Order: sequence, then C-alpha cells, then structure tokens
Amino acid sequence: MAVDVWATSNEHGDGLVISWASIIDENTRKQAEAMSRCSVLEGHLALMPDAHFGYGPPVGAAMKTRNAIIPYAVGVDIGCGMIAAKTDLERGDLRGVEGKILGAIRESIPSGVGVNHSNPTDDAERFVKRNGLPPGLSDSHVMKAAMQKRHVYEGEVSAWLEAKAKLQFGTLGAGNHFVEVSLSDDGAVWLVLHSGSRGIGNVLATAHAKLAKASCERARIILEDKDFAYFAAGSPSFDAYVADMLWAQEYAMASRESMMIKIIAALRYQLGGRSLSLEVINCHHNYAEEVEEGVWLTRKGAINAEVGKYGVIPGSMGAATHIVRGLGCKEALNT
Repeated sequence: MAVDVWATSNEHGDGLVISWASIIDENTRKQAEAMSRCSVLEGHLALMPDAHFGYGPPVGAAMKTRNAIIPYAVGVDIGCGMIAAKTDLERGDLRGVEGKILGAIRESIPSGVGVNHSNPTDDAERFVKRNGLPPGLSDSHVMKAAMQKRHVYEGEVSAWLEAKAKLQFGTLGAGNHFVEVSLSDDGAVWLVLHSGSRGIGNVLATAHAKLAKASCERARIILEDKDFAYFAAGSPSFDAYVADMLWAQEYAMASRESMMIKIIAALRYQLGGRSLSLEVINCHHNYAEEVEEGVWLTRKGAINAEVGKYGVIPGSMGAATHIVRGLGCKEALNT
C-alpha cells in the first residue's frame, strides 16, 4: 500500500502522485508534482521509498509517457544498473585470501573517472560486432550537440566516442559505482556490481537532452521545467534518441556481465580453480521500454518489480544490498 497519494494542479495542468516515500524533502516533492503535470505523462507518477531530487523527475520514480519520451527521465547514465551473483561459497571459504581476492578484482576491473582498458577487450569487440555502434555516431545533429571544447568538427567527436565505447566496455566508472563481495543473511557469498553505460552513454544522453530542449523551444512548447523536455513520437529526433538509448542499455547490460565474468575468474583463481555454482541477476535501474504501442515506461533509479522478477537494490557505502522479488504492484507501475 502506498504511503501517500495526492493530486496537484496549476496553470500547467493536473497531476497525480502515488508515493511510497516515507521521508521526502520539499524540493523532491515539488519536483514530483511538477513532473506529474507534464502533458505527455500517461496516468500518475510513482515515487519509490528512496526518492530524491534529480534532473527532470526525481531519482527513484517511474512514469509512463504516451507518444513521447523524456531524456532526463531516463537519466544521463542510460542503462545504469546492478548485477549480482550468488555463489555456493561460505564465509570460511574466503578466510585468509580476502586481500588477494580484492587485489585481483582491482586488477581485473579498471575503475575511476575516465579510466579505460589500454586496448579493447575481446568482450568489447564481440559486443560491437554483434550490436554495432550507436546510430548517433553517424548523426551530424547528435554529434554537433555532443561536441566539447576539445573538438573542432563532428567527425572528431564520432571517432572519440567510438574509441571511448570500446575502451570503456567492461570498466566500472566512478561516483557511486562499486564492486563488493558480500555475505547474505543465510551465509552465502555474493558478488555485487553497480555500473552503467560509461562515457558513451553519458555523452549521448546529454547531447539528446540538449536537442530535446531545443526541439521544445522551436515548437514553443511551454514546460514547467526545462529538464522535462521531450521528443514527440514520429519525429526523426525521437527515433534517433530511442535507437541510441536502446543501444546504451544493451551496452550497460553486457558490460556488467563482462565484468562479473572477470570477477568470478579472479575469485576462482584465488581459490585454486574451484568451480562455482552461480545464480545471477542483471537489471537496469535507469531505462525506458515500450510497454504497449506508443506508451513508454521509464524507470529512473528504479527497477522492474513485476510478479516474480528478481532485482538488486544497492545500499549506501557500508549499508546492505537487498535482493528482492517483485510483487507486481499496479499502482507502482510494477516498480
């Protein structure tokens, strides 16, 4: 059952917020109300227990849009999410080799701001061979929007992003991204990782958000918040964003899987090559999907919680990670 439900109305329109957040600050509340009034929203805005202020809608929110998609609702780390693997190991199996295991993980998984592999990994090459590069790299409008001070022309941006995509595949990133070796309540050893689409996803997301704002301005669409800018379905810009977004989501999912394989290999090596029985969960928490024709469900800092669906919710540093199974709550948009 939701903690709170409230309707909101002003000159921009009417909205409805259904919230599970027992603690919510005023800025987040106002942001949620404004998002719920956005003209392209279908139904209500659902707020999760940990909802907090962000760009566009709050982080920890789910919403449906009809015939439109809001780049900042997906977020600037497209496809960011979690992967967790339950092993058949117990605490005692790691005793005495904890430091070696962590050292091996650090060597296997590059981490930090702008940190890459020195050369593309085999996993990166396989991903690009299977999925290609994001269409935006050959779209002059997107590349122009992605230009930074270091770049002179659009083609230079495209080459820079292609290299970044290949070299950062299978790398952790920075900020709140992490790898941890955890113990569950039943004593099992878990491997947990938090990461997204790295630099390529961030640059594409930011470029498309910039284009969405320009598009709404040209169309003289009045937005309560400029970060609610959207692309309308049927436009080339909409199709371009969706193509890049879906690519970045696949990239993030595959990158997490690649890193987990390396973590497992490092763990097995330190345990003398011991075979492991694994149960793996890999889920996005910044993404959008078309759930019916013309209707897009966007989850920002939130996971799919359909009936029986397993998910991973990270805690703050030093706090517990939670492994959950969805109950399929309609009011929460199965989130």
